[in-house]
Formats: sequence, C-alpha cells, structure tokens
Amino acid sequence: MIDYLHVPPSPVPDDATQVMVRMRDGVRLATDVYLPDGPDADTEPGPTILVRLPYDKNGDYTHIPVVARYMVGRGYRVVAQDVRGKFRSEGETLLFVNEVEDGYDTIEWITRQPWSDGDVAMWGDSYYGYTQWAAVSSRHPALKAIAPRVTGTRLGELPEPVDESGAMEVEMGVHRLYPTTFFQSNDVYLWMPDWSRRPYTDNVEDFFATVGHRSVSYDQWAPGHEVRLRRFRHGHPFDANPIPVLQTIGWWDNIAPQQWSDVRELEARPGWANQHYLLIDVIDHEFNNLAEAGRGRERTPEEIEKSLGEYLDPALDFFDVFVRGLGSAADLPKVRYAVAHADGFRETTAWPPPGVETVALALGADGSLGADGSLGADSTEPYELAWTHDPDALVPSPVMNAFGFLQEYPDERGLADRDDVLTFDGAPVVADREYVGGCRFTGTVSTSGPTMDVFVRLLDVEPDGAAHLITRGQVHLPTFDGPRRVDIDLGQLGYRLRAGHRLRVHVASSDFPEFVPQPGTGEHPWTAVDVRTNHQTLVVGGPDGARLHLDVLPT
Repeated sequence: MIDYLHVPPSPVPDDATQVMVRMRDGVRLATDVYLPDGPDADTEPGPTILVRLPYDKNGDYTHIPVVARYMVGRGYRVVAQDVRGKFRSEGETLLFVNEVEDGYDTIEWITRQPWSDGDVAMWGDSYYGYTQWAAVSSRHPALKAIAPRVTGTRLGELPEPVDESGAMEVEMGVHRLYPTTFFQSNDVYLWMPDWSRRPYTDNVEDFFATVGHRSVSYDQWAPGHEVRLRRFRHGHPFDANPIPVLQTIGWWDNIAPQQWSDVRELEARPGWANQHYLLIDVIDHEFNNLAEAGRGRERTPEEIEKSLGEYLDPALDFFDVFVRGLGSAADLPKVRYAVAHADGFRETTAWPPPGVETVALALGADGSLGADGSLGADSTEPYELAWTHDPDALVPSPVMNAFGFLQEYPDERGLADRDDVLTFDGAPVVADREYVGGCRFTGTVSTSGPTMDVFVRLLDVEPDGAAHLITRGQVHLPTFDGPRRVDIDLGQLGYRLRAGHRLRVHVASSDFPEFVPQPGTGEHPWTAVDVRTNHQTLVVGGPDGARLHLDVLPT
C-alpha cells in the first residue's frame, strides 16, 4: 500500500460567485467571479484579470481568493477558473492539451458579461502561467496582456536535445510524477515514491492501485512509450500576434531554464521583443525570497497578506499601462533585476546588461579554480580526474522540494567530502564581485558505461566554510563511443560574491531524487531493475581543459 494525502476542493468564499461556464463541447468549467463592491458592480464594465489553474481556485496552496481581492482593490474584475477535469470542473483530466480552446472560450465568455469592458489580461505562476501562453496561441483579440511567472511554454515537457551533438536534458523526477499527483482525477493526491525500490514504475502502479484510478496523462508518457503531447493545436504562441508580456523569473526557480529558453526565443523575434519585459528576482518557484531563506516552513496567512504588494504590484502596474491605458509604456523598464546579496532592483535595456564581460576559470588537477594561466588552475599538460557513479549510493539533491528551495537553502559543504563528487575551489575574493549574465561549463568527459549524466553545481563558500548553491546545470549523454566534449548551460546569474567568499564547483553524475538517475546499464531509468557502477573522468589542464565561463560586471 502507498501512503497518500487526498486534497478535495475548498469551499467557495462568500465574496466570489461561482459560475459553471460552458465550453464549445458542452463541458462546464467551475469559474469564480470577483467584482468590486457597490450596487452597480454587476453591470459596471471594467477590465478583467483571468487566472486558469489546476490547483483549486479556492485552495490554500495558491491563495487565489486573497490574490483576487487584492486585484479587485486595484480596479480589476477577477475570474478564477479550475481547468478542465480539475476540482469542480467537468471533463476529462488531461495535462496541457485542452488549455488553448478552453482559454479562448473562457475569454469569450468574459467579454459577453455586463461587468466586462471587453479587455482581458491573464496572470499566474507555473501551470497557470502556461495557461496564459495557451490562451495567446488561441489568438483571442480580447487578450491584451499577460504576466506569466516562473513558467514556460515547455513546462513539464519530457527531455529534449540541447544541441546537435545528441546531448539531452536530464529528466526531472517531477516530470512523470506530476500527472500522477495533479492530473489523475479531479482532486489532488499527494504522495511520494519509494526511490529505493526498482523499477521505479512499480511505485506508480501501486499508487494507482491504491487510489483506484489511473492518470491518462501519465500513461501517455509511459516510460519507453512516450507520446509527445500536442499542446498548441493552432500554432505555437510565439507565432501568434504579439501582445505585451511581463515574465517573472526567479534565480532559484527550478523551472527557470525553460523560461530562459522562452526569453531567448522571444528576443529573437522583433514583434515580440518590442513588447517583452522581464522581472528577475531573488526567489524560488514558490516565491520564497533570499532575504528569508532557510526559515524551514511555509508562510503564515499574515505573512502572505504582507507580501501581496511585492507579489502582485509589478503585474498590476504593467496591466495598468497596457490594459487600462494608465501611464506610458516608455516609463516601464525593459528589464528589472535583483542581484543576490545586494539591495533593491536595477534597470537595464536588455539581458544580459550591456557592458558585461566574460571570464573563464580553469579547473585544476589540484582542485583549484582560477583564471586561465593562474598557478595550478591551468597546467600545461591535460590530466584526467576520476570519480564513480554508483546507482546504489547517489549524490543527494540539495532539498526534497526543489520548488521551495529557499525554504531550506541548505549548507552543502558536505558534498566536498564525497568520493563521487569532484570539487574545485577558487581563492577568496578581496572585494565584492558581481556575476551578472550567463554561466557555462565546458569540458571533456568519458565513462565506462553506455550513457552518462554530468551535473555541475556552482556554490558560494563563506569564510566559515558554509557552502550555498548559486546555480547549476546538467546534461545527459545517451550514447558513448569515446571522450565527449560537453557545453553545459548553468543558467543566468545575478549574484554578488562578497569579499572573503569564494566560488566552488562540484562535478558529479547524479542529483537525486530531483533528477532521475541513470542505472549504469543503458536501460530506461524508470524501468531498469539491475544497476551497475560506472567510472567517469573529466579532463583538466591544457588549452581544452574544463572551464567555468561567467559574465561579470566590470568594477
């Protein structure tokens, strides 16, 4: 038997009116309407913010009723909707594939209401950021602006190639577990697999047997028989008519790589680039802030109330300009970003900010990390450093809940003591140094096994030895016929390395359970029963030795 927590829908609040809105195929979606106070609220037209989510429009996880009240106080009508097949909404529970048409039909319904002036914006995090992009692809003319947070058009998609070499993204554990929890029935069933039990798929089958129903979306992604879901039936959102978009990205959001991919694509399209705005903050996926990192718990209702302005005002100010016509777009910065361990936000015209310089730090055979040509870091002769990948003794992920990383913000100094982790330390910096822009790792690796995963973490080591994650990246090499050159994207940075602190790089072959580990046999990691230890190497030293490439603001 599998232990689980059943989460049914919460009560509809007194200040919301629930309406069952009919879609084009007759399915009705549970929809809450929040209007301003006053005798004419039902007939006085105004702009509307639409939120479409699978997490219960009335539940404590997303606090939508509190969010809606704040938005109403800023002059908007708010419509919050459970997506098809979730909580009080009718229809089959399917991940991603119905959001385009249902988004269009819901916007159309809004425009026909007496309290609507015909202009609609959309807001939300994660999946309810994805539903915004789905609505954009529907091309409804009433959708005037969106504000997707910590999300991406490929949200939750299975791994794809990262370059022409055949290197792949590494599969996150949540990719296949997400539909089993959130998209197997109307309600949510929270559970955790026993990762010590192989094959991993047996955990899922036992869970379905325990709750008495399956997830069609999981079955579409059955390991080894995956079906690529057709998310955008009317064309990709970026092929639709551009509208103003404010994207919010967190430096510690585990979904950020997908969102940065969207940023690059949008900026390459002139029509979108002209209407594309960025807000980059020192937050994780669940809006935990670096300033309160390590508190070890979720926010209290009082803390949530206090943070609403910080959470919502950037989007509402954006909508004021592009939906209500208040103010000028010329007054909005194209990019606002926070730098970790620095105060406030900064503004720039592009990302990365103009004027940043790229530095290369060479990894040395002696475990050093330094500028090219520095003693030890860049030896004249290449040298192979070795480690093992043992599927029965995996390198642990920093936290169990990667979405709420900053709740824990753990000290990771213990990784340096592991034999299956390579460690490289830079010298303490004598003055504050700010890394702002891109970060990459390049090197040559090999394995005794048929496949290989390479994980790279960049950490800030404090004078007392405490080590905290700055960023990380990883790649899966599905085939091997000799040493392979890797170029691993470690994401974007906005980080101040304070005086006396130093950089640390870890290289390993697992990050578990956040990422699904390779069994070492070449079999599918979800269906493998047997495992085998692999021996890995990394080349350091010489002109082609491993290096860390970082963008830095000149001093």
